Amino acid sequence: MRQLFYMRALYLIYFVGIIVLGSSCSYKQNQILFEKKASTADTSISQPMPTVSYRIQPQDVLQIRNLQNIKYIVDESPVASNGNSANMVAGQGQTYQVEEDGTVALPAIGHVQVSGLTRTQATKLIEDLYRKTLLKDPIIELRVVNLKVTLLGEVKSPGNFPIVKDNTTLVEILGQAGGLTTGANEKNIKIIRGKDKDRKVAEIDLSNINSLSDPRTLLQNGDIIYVAQNKRAIRGENLQSFDTWIQPALLLLNTALIIFTLSRQ
Repeated sequence: MRQLFYMRALYLIYFVGIIVLGSSCSYKQNQILFEKKASTADTSISQPMPTVSYRIQPQDVLQIRNLQNIKYIVDESPVASNGNSANMVAGQGQTYQVEEDGTVALPAIGHVQVSGLTRTQATKLIEDLYRKTLLKDPIIELRVVNLKVTLLGEVKSPGNFPIVKDNTTLVEILGQAGGLTTGANEKNIKIIRGKDKDRKVAEIDLSNINSLSDPRTLLQNGDIIYVAQNKRAIRGENLQSFDTWIQPALLLLNTALIIFTLSRQ
């Protein structure tokens, strides 16, 4: 009877071990994006999404070129002047840094006050100044090239991503990062915005189609986006941690029971 008891205990231990191993390897996550539809009482999806235009600040880096004639504004051998950094970006134009006083020093027209202006406003101002002093019908292209957001957590390619256009959305940045991983919680995506006492956190639920019209998903310079783990991924990690010590313990106990059973025969 005692031998039968030990044999049953041995089988039970093997059975538990198989369950633990199987549960840790059977994890599968199905992403559920934009499945929840808007209800008739929810009118947020029909509301227009507000535009958010970035306003130029000191220390910003502007990339400026004249599309009419590349020899103006962009020179083959740019020279920094008045303490401004002027550098060539291959095939894209010359860059100028906005000074602490909010001005940027440009060839032929000198310092131009651009701080507080949107990209469109600054472009028009620079076009008008060059039209009055040097160029006929210039077409100025201006970009703010130092704007970026940081993407962390359960995304396929976390890191820093540049904001290359106005009104860049959360979905667009996630697309650039390759999308969510299988361990991502699409219902809990945090956008951390601001600094110190002005810091705010917005929680976005991408399983809800209404999130596409949520104005909080229009990204701003310096935003930190964190994609949390889903419950299955957390459970899988916990099981893996459990396996790191339960498997050696099971092996040791199984060996002891086998030796004990054989010695009783």
